[in-house]
Amino acid sequence: MAEELKGGSGGTTDIYNVEAAEILANEALLLPISEAAPIYEKLLSTFPTAAKYWKQYVEAYMAVNNDEATKQIFSRCLLNCLQISLWRCYIRFIRKVNEKKGTDGLEETKKAFDFLLSYVGSDIASGPIWMEYITFLKSMPATTVQIESQRMTSVRKVYQKAIVIPTHHVEQLWKEYESFENSVSRALAKGLLSEYQSKFNSAKAVYRERKKYIDDIDWNMLAIPPTGSSKEEQQCMAWKRLIAFEKGNPQRIDATSANRRVTFTYEQCLMYLYHYPDIWYDYATWHAKTGSVDSAVKVFQRALKALPDSELLRYAYAELEESRGAIQSAKKIYESLLANSVNVTSLTHIQFIRFLRRTEGIEAAKKYFLDARKSPSCTYHVFVAYATMAFCLDKDAKMAHSVFEAGLNKFMHEPGYILEYADFLCRLNDDRNVRALFERALSILPPEESVEVWKRFTQFEQTYGDLSSMLKVEQRRKEALSRTAEDGSSALENTLYDVVSRYSFMDLWPCSSKDLDHLAQQEWLAKNMNKVDKPTLQNGSSALGSEKAPVGLATNNKVSPPSTKVVLPDTSRMVVYDPRQTKGPEFSAPSSVNSSTSTLALLGAGTGTTQGIDEILKVLSPPLVAFITQLPSVKGPSPDLDVVLSILLQSSIPVGNIGKPASSSQQVLTGPVPSTSDISGSSWSRLNQNGSANRLRRDGQLGKRKDLERQEEDDTTTVQSRPLPQDVFRLRQIRKSRGVSNPQTGSAASGGSAFSWEQSISTD
Repeated sequence: MAEELKGGSGGTTDIYNVEAAEILANEALLLPISEAAPIYEKLLSTFPTAAKYWKQYVEAYMAVNNDEATKQIFSRCLLNCLQISLWRCYIRFIRKVNEKKGTDGLEETKKAFDFLLSYVGSDIASGPIWMEYITFLKSMPATTVQIESQRMTSVRKVYQKAIVIPTHHVEQLWKEYESFENSVSRALAKGLLSEYQSKFNSAKAVYRERKKYIDDIDWNMLAIPPTGSSKEEQQCMAWKRLIAFEKGNPQRIDATSANRRVTFTYEQCLMYLYHYPDIWYDYATWHAKTGSVDSAVKVFQRALKALPDSELLRYAYAELEESRGAIQSAKKIYESLLANSVNVTSLTHIQFIRFLRRTEGIEAAKKYFLDARKSPSCTYHVFVAYATMAFCLDKDAKMAHSVFEAGLNKFMHEPGYILEYADFLCRLNDDRNVRALFERALSILPPEESVEVWKRFTQFEQTYGDLSSMLKVEQRRKEALSRTAEDGSSALENTLYDVVSRYSFMDLWPCSSKDLDHLAQQEWLAKNMNKVDKPTLQNGSSALGSEKAPVGLATNNKVSPPSTKVVLPDTSRMVVYDPRQTKGPEFSAPSSVNSSTSTLALLGAGTGTTQGIDEILKVLSPPLVAFITQLPSVKGPSPDLDVVLSILLQSSIPVGNIGKPASSSQQVLTGPVPSTSDISGSSWSRLNQNGSANRLRRDGQLGKRKDLERQEEDDTTTVQSRPLPQDVFRLRQIRKSRGVSNPQTGSAASGGSAFSWEQSISTD
């Protein structure tokens, strides 16, 4: 069985392997209970809140009528697994055991129902249990009128409890309650139903909201330690939302009932988030805030059984006990932390010293410190914590100084301890011993571990020393640290950067932020000039400009070098952005639009040339070429539209399919759409989304082309004789390239229909 739970690399046993657990549970179903029992015990020791495994285990004993073993299993799991399916299994077992015991058996079953509903009666799926209980009460024999009256009263009370709980069956229970009251007494039913109608409506409304939160929860999830997966995070947030919903008391019931529902929700949550310390802590603190400190203590005790290695929960538990005055209970919690010598840390010693100082006084804290300093788990942090406490709380500078000196013999190699000791001496205004401490430490520490000590020594001299000592320490620091640098000679040079470091204070700088950036860049370039190639140096200003020099200067750190590989954009492929030429994903350009686009590209390259016109004519259909030959000569930047439209209406040009692919002979012109229209003339034309051309007015607005197209759709007879929009666009470009204008007499030949159609087009 252990092999089934192995997972991960190297054969490491993963006791929380969910897949292996499911395989074992399925195998146990096929085995006799004598062989399956060890498997169930192993599974339930790992997943103690897995209600489905408990149910499977207990049903195996129920199948062989082993009542004693069944009772023992129920006593182990019921109160920790508030799941309806498991509790229904329990009531089924109780009814089976008591069915042959007569009146006593019925009374025992009634008590079992009351016990069950007191724990899981507020579950959203508890409706069938309420109905089963009511049916059981109705079936109880009544030999006298008094017993019958008591039975009816019991049934009424159960109904009245059930109809105010937001469950899946709340409406069905209400209908049954109405029928029950009407069958007993219509006169009494009217008053009782009107009294409970509003309560039922409230429960029904809360049920709808409650169900939204319930539906987000995975009720088959096993309780495993947090792994950080998205599913676990979603489940955790789903439970927290449900708990917050219940804490809000949406049904506006009394405080006792509302707290009972919150408790039930927390208990159900812990079945699945059993290894989450924050859930345990929230549950305990909620009890404490509602005034039930004893319940909070019990929750913490359960939490420590579930998570025995959680030092954080022990501190929270000790804090609760100390806050309510139970000093001895809190002390036992600290002692339990210290009893496990393997997991004892310096933090444990420090917190216990502080606790003793708060509760028992100076001598108790001192006594424990003298013992703790001999512990192998004691680090320099314990000495610093006790010395600081003696100096700040006990006002005993002599004791604090003695503690620091005692620790110096043991922790001279720890830069952190040196810095804390130096800070303490600075508080005492003992500058002579501060310098002596730095000199003593720097003579022992290797260069690679002395960076922070040199930095603090330099800051001390810059703040409290004279100019000669300041410069001397800075030079010594450079010489010591240059041994660890790759380019030691450059590290020894003095720069303006050093002056900034000397004459800055907190967030005040002797120069502007721009100068700080410049100095940081120059210092980095000076140190890396042999490592960076020339192109990088040329573009280095933009890359280095992103560094925040003030941050580096504030900590006296050098600006970290940027990447030497700077990727620059290819400016040869840049185009001017024009939103009117941007085609969104919802548009599907047909092949004819591509043909017009190619024509526009050609015109941009050779407008006004004979070669350009000939190339345009090659891509036009033969009927359109014949139509072009009929056009009159036009002088000016554009032809008169009345003349063009009249010729269009009198010509028989076949209508093409816009979505039809062009032939191979038409797919001659290709090329990118120009970023701006380079067509000659004062009036520019641009392609719209469907490939047609819109002329810009002088005020920058497009003509009413959409109105034109809408009228084209209405007049189907006329549409069949008109060319495509892209063909009209080509015609306009040809007329412009010829540089001739249209005689103004052409409008008479256009006919009334052509003129009226043109009226919808905006004039330039």
